[in-house]
Amino acid sequence: MPDIKVVNMTGAEVSTLALSEKVFGAEVNEAVLHAAVRAYLLNQRQGTQSTLTRSEVSGGGRKPWKQKGTGRARQGSTRSPQWTHGGIALGPKPRSYTTKLNKKVKQIALFSALSSKVANNEMIVVDAITATEYKTKTMIAMLTAIGAGKKSLVVLEAPDAMVVKSLANIPGVKVAYANTLNAYDILNCNSIVFAQNAVAKIEEVYA
Repeated sequence: MPDIKVVNMTGAEVSTLALSEKVFGAEVNEAVLHAAVRAYLLNQRQGTQSTLTRSEVSGGGRKPWKQKGTGRARQGSTRSPQWTHGGIALGPKPRSYTTKLNKKVKQIALFSALSSKVANNEMIVVDAITATEYKTKTMIAMLTAIGAGKKSLVVLEAPDAMVVKSLANIPGVKVAYANTLNAYDILNCNSIVFAQNAVAKIEEVYA
C-alpha cells in the first residue's frame, strides 16, 4: 500500500496518507492508457469539416469545348476536380468520430494513470484547498509552496466556486472533480494536486 505525505496550503507536511493499492498502486497498462487517450481525443472532435464535390460547386453546366478536333483533352465540365474552382475529390464530409470504451477499460486506464503519477512522485495531497475570497494570488502562492509543476491538475471533492474561480486565471492549471477524472487529464499535467477529501471520495467509489 503506497504512502504519500499530506501538506497544507503553505507546503508544510502535516501527516501521511496510506493510499489504496487497487487505485494508486496498480500496474500501469500502457496499451489501455493509449486506447483511453485516443478515445478521449476522438470524442473531442466535432466532425463538422466539409468540402464541396463537383456536384455541389456552382457553375460548370456547359461543356467547355467540343469533344473532338480541338487538340485538347476532352472535358465535360469546368467544375471537375482538376480545374481551378472545381470540386474537391475525396475531401472530408461531416462525420462522427465518437468512440466508446468499456466501463472496465476506463477504470483500468484511470487506475494506471493515477498509479503512474504516484510512482513518478507527481501527485501532491493537500489537507484542504480552501479560499475565503476570490483571489488568484492565494492559489498561485499555494501551488508554488507545494511545488506543483507549471501544468497542474487540481482535483476537488466537489465544486467550490471561490477555489475554482481563483484558479481559473492561472495558465496551465485545470480543475477537475473526484467524479469527473479521466486518464487524459491526469497524464496531460506535470503535477496532480488532490484535496485530501477528493482522495477519500475516489477510494470510496473504486476501492
